[in-house]
Amino acid sequence: MSGPQCCANPPTLNPNSGAGHVEKLGGLSTYVTGSPDSKLATLLISDVFGYEAPNLRKLADKVAAAGFYVAVPDFFHGDPNVDGGRPLQEWIKDHGVVGSRLLILDKM
Repeated sequence: MSGPQCCANPPTLNPNSGAGHVEKLGGLSTYVTGSPDSKLATLLISDVFGYEAPNLRKLADKVAAAGFYVAVPDFFHGDPNVDGGRPLQEWIKDHGVVGSRLLILDKM
């Protein structure tokens, strides 16, 4: 697990960054980029900074430029860990892996 230094320099989130757009997929706000007609697709998962992090969106756009349809869901429901308002360990307790695992298992 990462230490607190990983969050010492959070990015400035920008909901308008990237070449793609945000739409609802599976009930989650999701950044999508690339051609929806592509035969190739990938799912990118964000770190604690969430799906509005500009570098993540740049990565998604680069993958899309290689011919993929890319989806980056907001698994944190608009609550990434960037404001410094809560200690990292407290934020992790609120956003644990149990909910994500249940979501994935429900789709299998």
